[in-house]
Amino acid sequence: MSIVLPGERAPAQHVNLKLGPGLLQASDTSTSINRSAPSIFATRAGTLNHSANGSKWWIESNARRYVPAAQESVIGVVVQKQGEGFRVDIGSAHSANLDGLAFEGATKRNKPNLKVGSLIYARVSLAHKDMEPELECFDAQTRKAQGFGELKGGFLVRCSLRMCRQLLDPKHFLLPLLGSLFPLEIAVGLNGRVWIDSQDSKRIIAITHAIEATDPDTQGMGEDEIRTLVEDLARKWMFE
Repeated sequence: MSIVLPGERAPAQHVNLKLGPGLLQASDTSTSINRSAPSIFATRAGTLNHSANGSKWWIESNARRYVPAAQESVIGVVVQKQGEGFRVDIGSAHSANLDGLAFEGATKRNKPNLKVGSLIYARVSLAHKDMEPELECFDAQTRKAQGFGELKGGFLVRCSLRMCRQLLDPKHFLLPLLGSLFPLEIAVGLNGRVWIDSQDSKRIIAITHAIEATDPDTQGMGEDEIRTLVEDLARKWMFE
């Protein structure tokens, strides 16, 4: 990881390169030393990160508002039905569009009947600064739901964008710890929203407290403190 400033070149290279928030590929590569490599520049200040295999790169910053990026998973709230689709609030500057056919197995006669206020777990299929973002509720390659779609029941937790990225890191301790103590379902959106469901409201509250306490942009408790907190809650409510 390294700190970058707006306008700096990022050493992002991969045969299947995917750019996340804070990075932009220049349309003119004439300034590139290696004409075969794309010119990738930072558009915001922050920490430059990449996935384990180097295929996805993004900049981590303390931004409060989500900036949509293609292929990212988000949790949205349906705010309006329009024509054959829906308008969805994903916490960005503009609402996103979700086509009624952008679901696994959806047809003109068989489409999801989402209501205003419904929660959905979706993938950003189109993100451009001059266009409203578009969503899909299936995997782009298999066209199967793969967990995307309407989220029924449960509870929505709002946290920092940084916390959401940490939760999606396989090396982060929190979700494995929670899963070992509570039966739970969870969906993490990179737009600062986490949906959780469990056996009862007490367990949902415990999971919510753990996520909020771990968030580095709020309380930011350490790993040992969080482990103690979660284990205490589990022991307290397990026998009630």
